[in-house]
Amino acid sequence: CAASPSAECTISTAGEFEALRTGCAPLTVGAVGRKSLCSGHAGTIKEALEAGLSAQRIFQDLQSNSGFAGSYESVKRYARGIEQEIGLPFRRMEALPGAECQVDYGIGAWIVGEGGKRRKTHLFRITLSFSRKGYSEVTFTQATDSFLRSLENAFRTFGGVPQTVVIDNLKAGVLKADVYDPELNPKLRDFAQHYGTCIMPCRVRTPRHKGKVERQVGYVQDNALKGRTFETLGEENLFLRTWERDVADKRIHGTVRRQVCTMYEEERVYLKPLPPGLFPAFKEAVRKVHRDGHVEVEHAYYSVPPEYVQRQVWVRYDARTVCVLNHRMEQITVHARKQPGQFSTCAEHIPKEKMGNPERGNEWMLRKAARIGEAAHAWAFAMLQNRGIAGTRVLNGLLGLTDKYPAGAINQGCLRALDGGFFSMHELKDHIIHAHDNEQQTFDFIQIHPLIRDMHEYEQTIKTKELFT
Repeated sequence: CAASPSAECTISTAGEFEALRTGCAPLTVGAVGRKSLCSGHAGTIKEALEAGLSAQRIFQDLQSNSGFAGSYESVKRYARGIEQEIGLPFRRMEALPGAECQVDYGIGAWIVGEGGKRRKTHLFRITLSFSRKGYSEVTFTQATDSFLRSLENAFRTFGGVPQTVVIDNLKAGVLKADVYDPELNPKLRDFAQHYGTCIMPCRVRTPRHKGKVERQVGYVQDNALKGRTFETLGEENLFLRTWERDVADKRIHGTVRRQVCTMYEEERVYLKPLPPGLFPAFKEAVRKVHRDGHVEVEHAYYSVPPEYVQRQVWVRYDARTVCVLNHRMEQITVHARKQPGQFSTCAEHIPKEKMGNPERGNEWMLRKAARIGEAAHAWAFAMLQNRGIAGTRVLNGLLGLTDKYPAGAINQGCLRALDGGFFSMHELKDHIIHAHDNEQQTFDFIQIHPLIRDMHEYEQTIKTKELFT
C-alpha cells in the first residue's frame, strides 16, 4: 500500500485523504478502534462545550462529578472532535433576576387506577432563568385552560411574576407562529395582561432558545419520575412538590455552581407582585350570530346588536355571565347566564323597525297619545283603567288612526267618547269618523281677499262689453 495506490488501497473518504496528505489521523468522534472513555459522557461534554467551558474545566468536572478515570488528553481529543461537529459556538444568553422564565412540556409518570388502567400524563415544567428555580405539575391535557392554570399555580408558588414567559409554539397558546409577530390565543393574551407579564414564543423548531427548561424537563423525568407510577393525579403532584422542595431546590446547579434555593431567594425580590385575584375561569369559543340576532351558548340564547347578524363573534362565559366580543376582542354586550332553552334579549338589540308599540309599554304609548291632544290622552288613560290588559291593543289602535285621520278629528272623537263613557275601539272610531265628516261639511269660504274683486267691478265689466257689441 505504501509503494503505490492500488485497488486494494482506495481512499474512501475525504478525511482519509487529508490524513494521508498531512500525516495526521482524522479527528472523529467514535472512530474505529478502542472505544474512548469519554463516549459515555458525550452529552455532558457537548453541553459543556456549548456553555463555553474549556477542555481542562470539562476534565475537572468529569473527575469530581462522575468519577471519570480517563486522562486530560483523552478529554481534549474527544472535545476537539465534537467541536468540529458543532461548528460555530452558540451565543449563551443569561437573564437578570426576575427577567425571564421558560416553559415546556414533557411526559409525566403513568397514573395507574383501579383494575390496572393506565393513563398518560403531561409534565408541565417552568424554570426561572436566573436562579433555575422550577415548578412541576402533571395534567391530563395540554388544553388552554389546563396550561393557564399550571402557569397560575407556578406564579403563586414563586410568589411573583417574571417580566417575560418564553414558551414554544404549543396550540394552547399560539394560534399562528411567526418569529416577528406571533398570534397568541386571546385567552393567553388576557392572562398575560392580568398578571402583567409578556408571552414570548420562541422560534419554530429551535428548542435551544429555551434550553434551560429543556434540560429541566429531562431532569425531572430522570430524577423524580423515572420508574414510578401513581394512583391519582393529585398524588403525583404532591410527590413533585415534595421532591422540588427536598431535592431540586437544594441541588448545586452544574453551570453556576450555586445552590438553587439560595439564588431563588435573591431573585424573588425582583419578581413582579401578584395581582389581588385569580384569572377568571371562563370558557371561550367562536359563534355565528343567528338570523334572529342571538348566539347560542350551552343551549341558551343571547342577543347581540343587529349589525352582527350572520357574522362570527367571540363568546366568553362562566357560571354567571356571558360576554360577547367582536373580532378585535372588544366587548359588545354582557348577559346574565340563562338556563338551556331560555333567551336573554336586550331591548336595545331589537331593530326599531321590528319593535311594535305594545313592546315599548303603555307609558310610551300614552306619551304618544298626548302628542295628539289632551282629549286623546285623557281618553287613553281612562280606557286603560277601564279595560286593563286588553286596553293595550286598543291604545295601539288609537295611535294607528293618526295615519288616516287628522289630530283635530281624533281629539273631537275622543272627547265625545270620554263624555259618553265609550271605551271600545269601534265606538271610538265611529265618533272620530263623525267628527271628521262634520269638519268637511262646515268648511268656511274666505269672503275677503285681495284676489277676490267686488261685485260692482264685475257689473261695470259687463256693461262695458255691451257698448262694443
